[in-house]
Amino acid sequence: MAFLSDTLPKLPVTEALPELGAALSSGTRAILSAPPGAGKTTLVPLFLLDAAWRGDGRIILLEPRRLAARAAAGRMASLLEEKVGETVGYRMRLDVRVSQKTRIEVVTEGVFARMILDDPELSGISAVLFDEFHERSLDADIGLALALDVQAALRDDLRIVVMSATLDVERVAALLDHPPSIVSAGRSFPVEIRHQDRPAGERIEDTMARAITEAHRAESGSILAFLPGQAEITRTAERLAGRFGPETTVVPLYGNLGQKEQDAAIRPAPAGTRKIVLATSIAETSITIDGVRIVIDSGLQRLPVFEAATGITRLETVRVSRASADQRAGRAGRTEPGVAIRLWHAGQTAALPAFTPPQILSSDLSGFLLDLAHWGVTDPSALLLVDQPPAAALEEARNLLRLLGALDAAGALTPSGKRIRDLALPPRLAAMILHAAEDGEQLAAARLAVLLTEQGLGGTAVDIEERLRRFSSERGEWAEAARRLAQRMAEGFGTAKAGGSRAPGALLLHAFPDRIALQRGGRGRFVMANGRGGELPETERLAGADMIVVADLTGQAGRQRILAAAEIDRATVEAELADKIVREDQCVFDRASRQVRARRVVRLGAMILEETPLPRPSGPKAAQALADGVRQLGLQVLPFSREAAQLRDRIGFLHRSIGEPWPDTGEAALLARLDDWFVPFQENTRGLDDVTAASLHEGLMALVPYEMQRDIARLAPTHFEAPTGQRHPIRYDGEEPVLAIRVQELFGLKQHPAVAGGRLPLLLELTSPAHRPIQTTRDLPGFWAGSWRDVRADMRGRYPKHPWPEDPAAAMPTTRAKPRGT
Repeated sequence: MAFLSDTLPKLPVTEALPELGAALSSGTRAILSAPPGAGKTTLVPLFLLDAAWRGDGRIILLEPRRLAARAAAGRMASLLEEKVGETVGYRMRLDVRVSQKTRIEVVTEGVFARMILDDPELSGISAVLFDEFHERSLDADIGLALALDVQAALRDDLRIVVMSATLDVERVAALLDHPPSIVSAGRSFPVEIRHQDRPAGERIEDTMARAITEAHRAESGSILAFLPGQAEITRTAERLAGRFGPETTVVPLYGNLGQKEQDAAIRPAPAGTRKIVLATSIAETSITIDGVRIVIDSGLQRLPVFEAATGITRLETVRVSRASADQRAGRAGRTEPGVAIRLWHAGQTAALPAFTPPQILSSDLSGFLLDLAHWGVTDPSALLLVDQPPAAALEEARNLLRLLGALDAAGALTPSGKRIRDLALPPRLAAMILHAAEDGEQLAAARLAVLLTEQGLGGTAVDIEERLRRFSSERGEWAEAARRLAQRMAEGFGTAKAGGSRAPGALLLHAFPDRIALQRGGRGRFVMANGRGGELPETERLAGADMIVVADLTGQAGRQRILAAAEIDRATVEAELADKIVREDQCVFDRASRQVRARRVVRLGAMILEETPLPRPSGPKAAQALADGVRQLGLQVLPFSREAAQLRDRIGFLHRSIGEPWPDTGEAALLARLDDWFVPFQENTRGLDDVTAASLHEGLMALVPYEMQRDIARLAPTHFEAPTGQRHPIRYDGEEPVLAIRVQELFGLKQHPAVAGGRLPLLLELTSPAHRPIQTTRDLPGFWAGSWRDVRADMRGRYPKHPWPEDPAAAMPTTRAKPRGT
């Protein structure tokens, strides 16, 4: 074929194509680094059509987004003077345009992951091209790992190419066993970088609207402005309304827009007009908006962050990476010299992270883990992944999949898990359809699942019932495709019940049993079965509901905002989840009264549906509840006597100085072992005020092995008996034991006092007759022979009535002053 020389445009990547062709002729892997505007997305797949190794196999080109996939397929088809669906087609969740003639398939990354999982041999596929791999989506990571696994075990003829505009080449090259790495020239036209620092405290949409207005006045050409999300785009558009004449159009571009609106946003402005495109990161890669020569970058992006501790994914607005900033600036130089205006100080660029964090480090991994189980892998480390997933997120995913019945105890796929995976939905929603199908309600559940996975479908109301009503009556290609997808999903479960009678809440509780929520603390405030709280604005209809099922929420622990929910009633919950509802008698600690209370409860997880007070309890359960109170409030609430506190210090000293089996008596250690030393001695206690010092002393002693209890007095005595016969307490509350004593009581003592069988010297705090410090020492004989002379000279003048002998080691100890007349 003569595509390259006779038909295709000359773009920067053209010069790199022969080297790429040679690499794939002699090997099966390659890396292509090509900056924005190089043309790799369009030219590489067409160039490889002519490769001898391809035979009649298809080339799969992976794109991170639907918009990019449609645009790439459209550009390639136009270069071949064909329609999309002939030589070049595309495949995505709600839209497929391929035919028997198709040899280049542009697919979204999620679709490819399904393709390879369903057909591990990748039958009829000669090459897989991972475009824009630097974005490091979870689907791209797992797709590459599985493709490498297939290549190593089943298809040694499969070609794999990783392509990116800004790529951490060294790490990817190591993963691919260092294949040829080809570098293409950059964009065709220069881009001037300018900076406009955003004033402190000013909203980004105000800064952006001002920057757009100034750039529109000072420069020619269309403008592409990057904002973090849909809300900021809407507010910026409102601020720009009426500022420009009819020759300038302001259009949004974000993921929730329908296909027609997205396609309109990237279509070139008609001759003699200008376009201002307000876009999210969706416009960062793979698409070209002809006529754009001005880029204005807010420097912000919105990323999903999964918190394993809460089990929710929240959207977080963060600074872009340097790689993303370069990508965005490159949009201005695609077709002519351009300008990139960055809304931050030039010095801040160096502080930006080098790359956007990969999704595998901050995503819900339940779908990922389910796919691996289908592949026969229970441990992700068995696959070639650029980054291994976090252990906490993996454990959270395993727990969820076990709760849904998708994985067994060993982590293998169950029969239900296989059907859940086959649905190509988040596991929670797939499990909901599976359960609904038992009663013929699969179509209603499938429609609900599609609604929740297609952002913006049916609107953005919190109330899912309202969204469903709008979805049912929506017209347009997107809504029709979504309804067809739901129909196909439902058909896999046989004949559905006509008209599905089950309410959305009754369906959702099988997807989110841990997020069934009860109103607590006022209108709009809810507590969920997982123990977490969630809030709704008081103006929302659902804010007044007694019980809801939460399908989506965001925010950090303690301040979680409910984004999507449906109303449910207790009768339905009890009927549908009878096996998960627990009826039990509980002993609980009441912080306000510092007492143990008893109650009979009906609960779902941590959510109390009903409770009845019972008489005040005693016994083991009451003692356990009291221990819970101590854990909440700390050991300081316990009435340790002086003797009990000293026993704790003595045992702790022996632990620090000798070690096991002497127990640790620090606060953390004692709180961790309340069941050993506190609970057994409180079975007749009903509140903290009833705890006795004697029971604490007895409990502490119980921590010491019985055969060693007699050694406490020998190794860590409570007192030191001075040569005078007086007993003085030893303190063990510091790092070493301390004895405070008047120096005259130690006269005649030639050996330094010690504990722990003579192994550890006491720290002596020597005092004057008035009990004021004179000196500290760990070597009494050395003190007598050394600095005593200076101490004696000073003290004789201050305390002339007390003895200050020249040789204290040979003097008689005393507690008295000198006799009169001496």
